[in-house]
Order: sequence, then C-alpha cells, then structure tokens
Amino acid sequence: MAMKPLGDTIRCVEWEELPPRARNIPDGFNPMDAGVLMQHQIDWLRIDTPIKVCGKGRRTGITFAEGLDSPLLAGASKEAGGMDVYYIGDTKEKGLEFIGYCAKFSKTIAMAQAGGISEIEEFLFEDQQEDGSTKNITSYRIRYASGFKIVALSSNPANIRGLQGKVIIDEAAFHRNVAAVIDAATALLIWGGRVSIISTHFGRGNPFNALIKDIQDGRYGDSAAVYVCTFDDAVANGLYERVCMMKGEVATIEGKKKWYATIRNGYGPRKAQMREELDAIPRDGTGTSMPGIWIDNAMQNEPKRPVVRLSLADDFTEKAPAEREAWCADWIKRNIDPVLKLCTLEHLHVFGHDFARHRDYSIFTPLAIEPSRRRYTPFVLEMHKVPTRQQEQIIWYVIDNLPRWSGGAFDATGSGETLAEYTADKYGSGRVAEVKLSRAWYGTWMPKMIQQFEDGTIVVPNDQDLANDLRAIEEVDGIPMVSKQRRQDLKDPDTYRHGDFAPSLALAIFASIEMRQGPVEVVSSHRRKSAGILEGYQ
Repeated sequence: MAMKPLGDTIRCVEWEELPPRARNIPDGFNPMDAGVLMQHQIDWLRIDTPIKVCGKGRRTGITFAEGLDSPLLAGASKEAGGMDVYYIGDTKEKGLEFIGYCAKFSKTIAMAQAGGISEIEEFLFEDQQEDGSTKNITSYRIRYASGFKIVALSSNPANIRGLQGKVIIDEAAFHRNVAAVIDAATALLIWGGRVSIISTHFGRGNPFNALIKDIQDGRYGDSAAVYVCTFDDAVANGLYERVCMMKGEVATIEGKKKWYATIRNGYGPRKAQMREELDAIPRDGTGTSMPGIWIDNAMQNEPKRPVVRLSLADDFTEKAPAEREAWCADWIKRNIDPVLKLCTLEHLHVFGHDFARHRDYSIFTPLAIEPSRRRYTPFVLEMHKVPTRQQEQIIWYVIDNLPRWSGGAFDATGSGETLAEYTADKYGSGRVAEVKLSRAWYGTWMPKMIQQFEDGTIVVPNDQDLANDLRAIEEVDGIPMVSKQRRQDLKDPDTYRHGDFAPSLALAIFASIEMRQGPVEVVSSHRRKSAGILEGYQ
C-alpha cells in the first residue's frame, strides 16, 4: 500500500501552485476543532499493517502523533492489545523529546489521574553486542499499571531482536547502520510486534529509500505500507495556524504566505536539499561537503577580490560580429583592465574555466600561487548568455595579460569542448588541459580542492553567490560533486546558479598541480612578465 503526497511536489513548489485549501484560512477557523492531531497525523495512526514506513518532510508532526499513540498502547491491558513500546531515535535529545511527549499525553489520559503511570525514569539499558559482551545505554522509561512500559533509547542498540512489542525507529535514514536496524526490527513481527519506521530522506542510495521502494513494488505484500507526508500536506492541514496559536498570534493569509516563503527560501540555492527535507523527494547526494565555516574562513575581505559579471540580453547575438567584437573590446577596457592590475607580478598564475552558454554561468577563475603554496583568486569572471566568440575574446585577453601565467584547465564537456580546443591550439596543449568532467575526475580532484579549504590554504572573493556555489557540493555515492538538476525542477532556469564556481575552482586547482610548466613570457599593454621561476614554488 502506497499513499501519495499532496499535489505536485516534483518541482520547487510556489505559493500560487498550492491547492486552495492550503492557501486559504476559513473564517473563524480553529485549528483544534478536529482535535489534537492534524489530518495527516490521524491518517498515519490509522494504518494498522505490521510494518509501516513514513517518508516525511521536517517538523510535520509524525513523531508527535506516535507520542500520543504510544501511551494508549502501553497503557492498555494485554487483552486489549497493549504492549511495550520502544523508541529508537538517532540522538539522545530525540529520545528525551519523545518521552516528554508521552509523559504529557499520559497525564491527560484518565488512567494517569488514578496513578496509572510513574514518572520518567532514567536507567541503563543493557545492550548485548554481537561478540556476547554487553554495553550499557542511557535510556528513559515510563511504567504503566498495565505492566507495560515506554522506553526511549538514547542511541542505536546493537541488537534489538531481543525487544518485544512495538518499535518506533525515528530518523531511520540517519542511523549508523540503517539496514541492520531495519532487518532486526522486522524480527519482532514473529511474536506479534509492530514496527513504525519514520524519517526524512538522506539520499536516493540510502537503505531507508530502498525500503520504501521495495514496499511500493509489492515485495512485502500486505504486511507493510508506505505513507508520504510533505511539508505542503502539513500546511494544507493547518500547520501554520497551529504555529500562530502556539505563539499567540493571529493567523492571516498574508502572514501565511510570508511564513511559507520564509521556510522555502531558507534553503537558498540548495534546492535538492529543500525538496528532500520538505517534499520528501530524496536527492542524489547525501549531504553538503563544504562546512560553512571553511567557506567563511576562505572569504577574506582584504585585499578586495572582485567578481566581474557580464550578462547579455538575448538579442546581443543579432548584432554583426564586428559590432559585437567592438562592444566587447570596450567592455574589456572598462572592466577587465582594472582587475588585472590587482594581480601580483611575483606570483605564478593558473586558471580554471567552467563553460556555459545559456542556462548556467560560464566562470573563469584565475588562481595565484604563493611560494608557500597558499593559493588565492585575485578576481573571478562570470559570463551569462555571452556568445562563445565573445567568451573567447575575453578569456584570451585575460590569459595574455595574466602575470606569470603557467597553465590552465578548461571544461571540455559538451558545448565547452570547442572553446577548450581552440584555446589549447593557441597556447599549447602542454599548458591548457581539456578536461572531460566525470565522476572519476570529480572523485580525484574535488577532494583536493576541499582539502585546501579545510587546511585554510586558499582565499576566494567574499561573495554570496560564490559561497552558495561552494555549498552546493554534495556527496553523491561517496564522491563530492555538484549534482545535476532537471530543468523542470527550477523556478527560473534561465538565471539559476548550478554551483558553477565550484567546478571552475576545482579546474584551477587541477591546473595548479598538473599544468604548471613555468610562466609564459608575454608582452601586454600593462607590463612585461618575467620568464623566470621564483625559488620555493612547489
């Protein structure tokens, strides 16, 4: 049995695309009229298969619903179907939060007023290891007069096969050994136990997502069910109105629209992560590879390192070639000449270029190398909707005037192959690498770039767009890279940044290691470059 999410969650959902019941607030609406739980929480609890799995959006209240159901189950007699309940979260804090829900609900149930429960107890759960030894796990427990109990374990037990009753595995995708926990939990069914597995997704390749697909494909027969609960489902069922009620605020349509946009926009360019965490659509990757603190440390303000941007209208290509070249030459004089003067004569320079013509940004990244092997980008050049001939004109001008230039690397994948080939012909294939970006290449070179940030040996311009590009690097089956997005996933595909700076910088790192053959002596309108190599460069 597979239950579908509300509406179309395949794209990044806009406010106007939500169904009317999600965008409106009925006159006199009281979010508590239907009771403590929202409709999706009720639907989840009504599923009575031995195994049920919920792929959910964050903070949609599924765990909260289990916190209400668990006291009813543990407080019931054996004849009425009562049993022990074990909650296994991915952190100690989750266990405390869950047991708190259960205690609060228990005290509102009539039997609690008759002394039917004890207070929350902290105790050591004896967990038997595979080698026969035991390990004590800090746990929390509520005992009921029925003889049953609710136990919240603070960490994953090594062997849960010895437990009997209902097991709730929360944030299952984030457990240390997801597959082993799921396999062990199913053993509880032999004696009439039940298993609820709840989680936001953590990548397509995660065993949690594989379990969902197996159930949806019918491999578990009628013994298992999948329920999908998205953020939009919760919004349609009154989540915003409940937030306002808890905060003592008046719920308004304008306030709801602003609140919804704030939640969605809080993910910035990380659209794949937003879809995963809000829309329950697993992404190809499994997490950000570049901690924000590394990026912040690399974005030093002094000296100023500019980002030069050129974005052209669609009708620019209608101009005559000579007119386009003249316009571009004037733009170079006004915008490129000033930043070239910021480059230091004493340092070797390489570059990386990630090509794009229409949808993404074409980014050229010079990289200076100090004798200490510290690297920095004196400036970054971005081009959007710039014809290939004009990109060639600009890039070749920069190469001709880059101090002590000793090598570079081009993205020669797809449409970038032509410019890469022409540049290698002009400057020599020994100095210009034509790189076919692939998983194997990313697997070798992206970690080397990330290492520069971790070691604090690289400096890049302090620019929010560039920071967002670096944060877009994700682990995809163990390889850090920028995951591809489908065009229909994008709100505005014509201006979407696809993490474009990250591969450009990785190509520059590649060039700084593989393509340095000594600086090229060239004469420019600015100055003559020295052909010597400073001692100490490695």
